[in-house]
Amino acid sequence: MKNPALHLLLLLLCCSHLPAQSNFQTLQSVRKIDIPFEYLNDLIVVKVTFNQVFPLKFIFDTGAEHTILARKEVTDLFGIPYEREFKLLGSDMKTELTAYLVRNIHLRVGNMVIPGQSMLVLDDDYFRFQEITGVEVHGILGADIFRGLIVKINYDRKVITLMKKSSFKGPGKGYDTTGIEVFRNKPYLIAGVSIRRDSVAKVKLLLDTGATLSMMLYTDTDPSLIMPAHTLKGQIGMGLGGYLEGYLGRVHQLEFGGEYFNEVLTNFQEVNEGVDTTLLFGRNGIIGNKILNRFNVILDYTSEKMYLKPSRRFSKKFDYDKSGLIVIAAGTKLNSFVVLDVIAGSPAADAGIQKGDILKRVNLRPSIIFSLADLHRIFSRKEGKKVRIIVVREGKRLKKTLTLRNLI
Repeated sequence: MKNPALHLLLLLLCCSHLPAQSNFQTLQSVRKIDIPFEYLNDLIVVKVTFNQVFPLKFIFDTGAEHTILARKEVTDLFGIPYEREFKLLGSDMKTELTAYLVRNIHLRVGNMVIPGQSMLVLDDDYFRFQEITGVEVHGILGADIFRGLIVKINYDRKVITLMKKSSFKGPGKGYDTTGIEVFRNKPYLIAGVSIRRDSVAKVKLLLDTGATLSMMLYTDTDPSLIMPAHTLKGQIGMGLGGYLEGYLGRVHQLEFGGEYFNEVLTNFQEVNEGVDTTLLFGRNGIIGNKILNRFNVILDYTSEKMYLKPSRRFSKKFDYDKSGLIVIAAGTKLNSFVVLDVIAGSPAADAGIQKGDILKRVNLRPSIIFSLADLHRIFSRKEGKKVRIIVVREGKRLKKTLTLRNLI
């Protein structure tokens, strides 16, 4: 099962920026703050207490400039006034969306207390987090929370550590150093990409912990970024404002910071004709969690450096779903699963599964006992494995059998 990659990077304000603020006061009395997180469907999810009483879950997102609440009913419940209206551009770089500025929000993230945070509140839940993660998520923590700090992400221990520059004594043993560029509070690096074996392109990539994919490249941003011969076409991810159309293929090699990755699963997005590509700020794509989670990562925003230490997942192959199903979560408990799309020519298409089918049983077990991540693991098993499914279509129960195979 292919989960649409969550792609939270184009949070571009069409008008003036939010007020700058510093959260250094949260670190005045301690050397560092540890924030535990859940790693769910390749997203870093942290617990947030809103205005001291309301428990929420936010995605920790280095690729977003601002903290954003996706659920306007939360601020409506508290009667919080909206000071200004902002227009945002969606991830397709043409859809205009509406958000509102709120100020002086009290947030608690782990042991970090932020007493006067400004944030954007979306007019509607444009992200639809629940559908693609199968988890109740209410917003994102953007760089305005942790800009200017040292940010350490330990994917093994599932802990984010924040500290001031003055408290940082170096990365420790086993870390390699690479330069980054910080622009509008977001980190970028220069990487070498070989889509084919005979050429290398230098690309600028956003480091985006709000993206569940390995890498995405914008094919229109450089003439050398030509898609590989074999790709899958379809919905490659969910962005601000809806699902994104594009292609999935493999890049022969990716290099950054002295590390090399082979046969990297890569999403390719074509920038819409007529779009102002200057809004990309010179970047050619993004690196997401499926690569970043192969390291322990330290981001030094003030010195524009990144420290990387390979983890136990470093050499793991870039596997892909072998069913051809794109499934989303639905229902109040997010344990009902609906087929959003079926990849043409895939085992799911061969079995006659259709868009809109509801999964009722998988391998003889009721689907309600599974999470979306469980289904992803089942449909990513080894080639040749048979998976028996019962779907409901227009009130009728239909039995289907998939024989998993490599698609890309």
